Amino acid sequence: MKIDIDALTEAELTDLNNRIVARLRFLDVQRAHSRMLAFRIGDRVAFQPDDQPQLIGTLTRYNRKSVTVITDSGQRWNVSPSVLRKAERGTVSNVIPIRKA
Repeated sequence: MKIDIDALTEAELTDLNNRIVARLRFLDVQRAHSRMLAFRIGDRVAFQPDDQPQLIGTLTRYNRKSVTVITDSGQRWNVSPSVLRKAERGTVSNVIPIRKA
């Protein structure tokens, strides 16, 4: 399907632009969501911020386009799921799981 944008009015071009931007945002959210599904709350994950050493922590929350990770040092990070990977076995957490009675 080809659209001859030269034949569109300014109002039609503005509407087309708004629809394109909305679709691109939807696709971005959908892509982030599908990456999030590779992880579960409570998973041990690792990521490396720019110009910093690798951080390891526990995934605690899903956000719209990111996840929240609490690092072993207690820092809270909102991280894109595209930069996360599962932490290697043997990494120790200072988080104590609480069981429901």
